[in-house]
Amino acid sequence: MTKMINTSLKLKIWKDTRGQDLMEYALMAGFLAASSCFTLPAVAADIATVLTKVVAILTATPEFAPSA
Repeated sequence: MTKMINTSLKLKIWKDTRGQDLMEYALMAGFLAASSCFTLPAVAADIATVLTKVVAILTATPEFAPSA
């Protein structure tokens, strides 16, 4: 009898899909967090280079140059 009750409880838990979408969102958020940890440091140097070039161009242009 106890084995039958245990099996019944296991089947109920197996068939219960409440919270499934929440779990999928949590897995997706974890995946995005992990992938951004790997890609952002590599991209950060490229972004800094581009911004440095933009600042150099803007300061070389007389209308954007800081006034002395």
